[in-house]
Amino acid sequence: MLTRITTATVTRVPRVAARFYSEGSTGSYRGEGSGDSFTKREKAQEDLYVKQQEKEKLDALRKQLNKLKQDTADLEKHLDSKK
Repeated sequence: MLTRITTATVTRVPRVAARFYSEGSTGSYRGEGSGDSFTKREKAQEDLYVKQQEKEKLDALRKQLNKLKQDTADLEKHLDSKK
């Protein structure tokens, strides 16, 4: 009798519950075409914000480049006048 009890307990495989999530509930990316009007509008606003930020950075870099060009030209004039 004891061997039957020990054999039955040893051969049992522990059962573990596994959770399976659908794609949307994990917060994963759903794809470009899917979504309602809110997500499309939100994406458009985010894209517009990023575009504006990039434009501001580009304008600042252009100003910096023009200032450096002007400084270089002034230094060249100064060097030419010393000759």
